[in-house]
Amino acid sequence: MSKLWTAPEGDPRTFGQPVGEKATYREYLGNYRLTIEMKCGGLDAEQLGRRSVPPSTLSLLGLVRHLAQMENHWFQRVLQGRTDAPCLYKHEDDPDWDFGGAVPDPAVVKDAFATWKAEIAKADEWLDALEEADLGREVPADGGSHATRDVLVHVIEEYARHAGHADLLRECIDGRTGL
Repeated sequence: MSKLWTAPEGDPRTFGQPVGEKATYREYLGNYRLTIEMKCGGLDAEQLGRRSVPPSTLSLLGLVRHLAQMENHWFQRVLQGRTDAPCLYKHEDDPDWDFGGAVPDPAVVKDAFATWKAEIAKADEWLDALEEADLGREVPADGGSHATRDVLVHVIEEYARHAGHADLLRECIDGRTGL
């Protein structure tokens, strides 16, 4: 029998009635970020770095690194046009370094979580200043342009997909499952 990874009464996520489009995006994004954090909670470096099935490099630690890179790409590079800094967790010789470099080392774990949290803080600061009316503003991306709201929905979708991966990875580690 599997164990729930959190009791319903201890769930820190919110499921309210957000008012407005931006508030709705914020609630979903915040909840998915918390889901990933909860899935990683209480695990050591070896468990976080444990790969799913060969030849895949998928691991919880890799997901955290990937999500830090994704937050940086969409919030810093695309939405704010800050393309001068190098991409996080990318190497020219290994485009999947976010996952490939997720080795079970406490220093790598510490760096990954600190980087992810820092990227979330920068994204939240930008979101706090975003006016609801600016959700339709077009930003250049991928050789075209996208509305800011479309980028935010994509980020939420990215978290949702990876929360499913995290659920399966965590269950393989210690039998804990999601609600």
